[in-house]
Amino acid sequence: MSRKRSSLQPLEGANRSLRRRLDLKGEIILAIAPTLIVLVVLFLVEELSQQRLLFASLASSAFLIYLDPLHGTNAVRTLVISQLMAAIIGFLTYMIFGSGYFSGGIAMVITITLMILLDVMHPPAVSTSLSFALRAGHVSNLILFVFAVSITALLVGLERLALWILARYGH
Repeated sequence: MSRKRSSLQPLEGANRSLRRRLDLKGEIILAIAPTLIVLVVLFLVEELSQQRLLFASLASSAFLIYLDPLHGTNAVRTLVISQLMAAIIGFLTYMIFGSGYFSGGIAMVITITLMILLDVMHPPAVSTSLSFALRAGHVSNLILFVFAVSITALLVGLERLALWILARYGH
């Protein structure tokens, strides 16, 4: 099977040379949006939840989006499907097997397998499945996590817009 996996490729038509030409000022400007997004998510988590580690993988997602917003791994479809799928799988394995390494291992294997089969490879989602499977306490944060993933998905558009602005007006 020679079909190329889209979530492992740059987006079709993406001009990735724009990203490679950024100077330090451009890098800092591009890093502002992911930093702000992560801080907003952390603020919401602090206000609404006691399960801070469930949201740690979103910081990795934000950094990957900053690093290469024009790559299939960071496309909105890939991000949303993989992260939400991983959260649900981790939550279900926690409900079935309880918190522990067995539950976490099962959640990771299922998540990786489905990411490959559905062509939605986003590495931080593996951490999400593990975090939900190993969580402490009985508080469910799936709804809050969906909201946090939605905010992170907005980051893809913001980073692409920032790259376009930097390319157009930065040189």
